[in-house]
Amino acid sequence: MYHAIVFLPLVGFLIAGIFGRVLGPRPSEIITTGLLFVAAVLSWVSFIQVGFGDGANRVQVAHWMSVGDLQVDWAFRIDTLTAMMLVVVNTVSALVHLYSIGYMHEDPHRSRFFAYLSLFTFTMLMLVTADNLIQMFFGWEGVGLASYLLIGFWYQKDSANAAAMKAFIVNRVGDFGFLLGIFTVFVLFNGVTFDAIFPRVAELANANFTFLGIEWHALTIACLLLFMGAMGKSAQFLLHTWLPDAMEGPTPVSALIHAATMVTAGVFMVARLSPIFEYAPAALTVVTVIGGITAFFAATVGLVQNDIKRVIAYSTCSQLGYMFVALGVGAYSAGVFHLFTHAFFKALLFLGAGSVIHAMHHEQDMRHMGALRRYIPMTMAMMLIGNLALTGFPFTAGYYSKDAIIEAAYAAHSTAGSFAFLATVVAAFMTSFYSWRLFFLTFEGTARWGHGHHGHAAHAPHVHEGVEHDDHSRDAEPAHHAQHEHGHHGDHTPHESPLVMLLPLIVLAIGAVVAGIVFHDAFIGEGYQEFWKGALFTRPENHILEEMHHLPGWVPLLPSIMMALGLALAYYMYILDTKQPAKLAADHPILYRFLLNKWYFDELYDAIFVRPAMAIGRFFWRTGDQRIIDGLGPDGISARVMDVTRGVVRVQTGYVYHYAFAMLIGVAALVTFYLFRGAH
Repeated sequence: MYHAIVFLPLVGFLIAGIFGRVLGPRPSEIITTGLLFVAAVLSWVSFIQVGFGDGANRVQVAHWMSVGDLQVDWAFRIDTLTAMMLVVVNTVSALVHLYSIGYMHEDPHRSRFFAYLSLFTFTMLMLVTADNLIQMFFGWEGVGLASYLLIGFWYQKDSANAAAMKAFIVNRVGDFGFLLGIFTVFVLFNGVTFDAIFPRVAELANANFTFLGIEWHALTIACLLLFMGAMGKSAQFLLHTWLPDAMEGPTPVSALIHAATMVTAGVFMVARLSPIFEYAPAALTVVTVIGGITAFFAATVGLVQNDIKRVIAYSTCSQLGYMFVALGVGAYSAGVFHLFTHAFFKALLFLGAGSVIHAMHHEQDMRHMGALRRYIPMTMAMMLIGNLALTGFPFTAGYYSKDAIIEAAYAAHSTAGSFAFLATVVAAFMTSFYSWRLFFLTFEGTARWGHGHHGHAAHAPHVHEGVEHDDHSRDAEPAHHAQHEHGHHGDHTPHESPLVMLLPLIVLAIGAVVAGIVFHDAFIGEGYQEFWKGALFTRPENHILEEMHHLPGWVPLLPSIMMALGLALAYYMYILDTKQPAKLAADHPILYRFLLNKWYFDELYDAIFVRPAMAIGRFFWRTGDQRIIDGLGPDGISARVMDVTRGVVRVQTGYVYHYAFAMLIGVAALVTFYLFRGAH
């Protein structure tokens, strides 16, 4: 069964990738989507058997490599954590495949698109089933490659190519740390398989090594390096800049990358390595602080974004911060629970946004929307459910998982935990505000599209939030795709999406409503021990889940209060008094531009890293390569040969007396040489 779960997406990739041109787009779509649905069904079977039964085991696939002491097998580690990730990855991927049949039906390169989707899914499955760090790194890099291909799918757009390169390069920065962390673990444990590492962690809890004449706690250094990889893949603060630009890919790609797969890889990795992180409290403190900063930072930027996909992208970044806060305070199951529920409602929001973009003929700027509830009521209802779950409305999925993280941060009773508690509470308020801002701007108010409004909506007082606009035009779908308008040539009236796009929304909406209440007890409640069966490790002194049940009464209520306040403020500013946003932006132009430009991280990195790197590269190219190496080497030698030949050519005049004169000079030279030689 597990071979089928992992390899069916690979089979789909090979069929669509190699034979796609012969088969045509429709067979490629059906084959890849069908195989993913089979894998998804089998994943749920596995989840029930492992999580609620006794199906945990190890599945050997093949022996991979032997290099000295390094022995690496290709094997699947099947436990509750793996089974949960299989469900998340394959379910969301299958629904994204189905959704893409409708969303991409005008694109001439659908076979290639579906091949890339299946490749992405396979590499992610390789990562989550890894039995050792080398296999995990293989899947880790495979996900990076597939994301590069998907983000840059519309390679005719310069912005798509730039975004794909940015995602690839920023992730390599984190991956360098991840690789160093793997090396450190191998040096410490003389092995890379989890079964060889985890039992020995306690023995090496106090191990140190000397570097630059300083003693370093070995496990702390290893965990910090490993977390560096997680920061890149999961877009944490400082390595987050690639995530919003990834919106350049088709909307289904955004759902796949941001909801359940690539960005959750870092969360999964830290949870999988919980036995190591538990013995590195300093590293866990860093994880907590970075998570809290990310949750707050991304929420502030999401407040003012105008592109519907970018708002949801920054929401993803913020929610990932929540997950790392939970991991950092030792509530691993709470972080993984939020990963599980977040996959449903964030995929729902992204695919819902894609349905809105489809309805608006590939317009992504919310300033050019409004009053869409009458035209796309089904999409509106699905987005409403996604919003309720994201903001933590009582009894939705987000209510159980996100609130649990905030409670865990308070229950940690540490400085880092208190900081994370404050950051996540404030972020909860901002999350509610920008989520409802998105909903009201898109579905409520007056229509700001059509012949009378389109192109002038930026001047509407309740939409124009200041003196400066972010450039949303580069995020639009490419011209060759947008021009088709999905069968509505010349008709700019918004239209509901086809059933093949709405069905995935309905399924995800069900998950966004019930995933929290159904699985709460198993993930973080009374059934915790029986459900996880040791897949997540906590030290005996870690009582965070127990302490979460003994908090002051106001702590569990606080997230709901923040949710209600955010909703009330968004309703006031975007429904009741629509002049307030513009007034606020005009009154605080510096703050508005600061948030609109994402805290100027892109500009800062451009000045610190990109331009100096380009200058150094240009110096080595022009001075080192062209002038020195080529100038003194091949180019210089060839130039001297040409000079000599040009001189020789001048001697070849064709006149006999010139040649006779040259012969006479030669004879004179020979005679002179022998005379002088004889004299000595």
